[in-house]
Amino acid sequence: MSIGENIHNYYEKMVNDELSQRFLEGNADVDYLADVACVALNHLPPRYFRHEIDMAFYLSPLEFEEMRTKVKAAVDDAIEYVDRSHREMEQPAGASKAEPVPESDALEQ
Repeated sequence: MSIGENIHNYYEKMVNDELSQRFLEGNADVDYLADVACVALNHLPPRYFRHEIDMAFYLSPLEFEEMRTKVKAAVDDAIEYVDRSHREMEQPAGASKAEPVPESDALEQ
């Protein structure tokens, strides 16, 4: 048995729960959700536990609410980041820095 099997990060559960609530329909791509979860978790501090009951017992209601607020903000930021990254990847090569047509050129056409 590995120690890793007995240690968990509570924020992983909270991020997973948040994503499950936001994407209830299940219509989001699994890879997209994994990207969002990874980005969100990289912006949250680790909070390890061995048994989930430990977290329920040791967290005050205020501390739990603060954690939930951090998770919502991290997921919001992660969705924005992943969406922006996906849009940038979908642009054709060389199209990322489109320059406006100078006014004088536009008038000649």
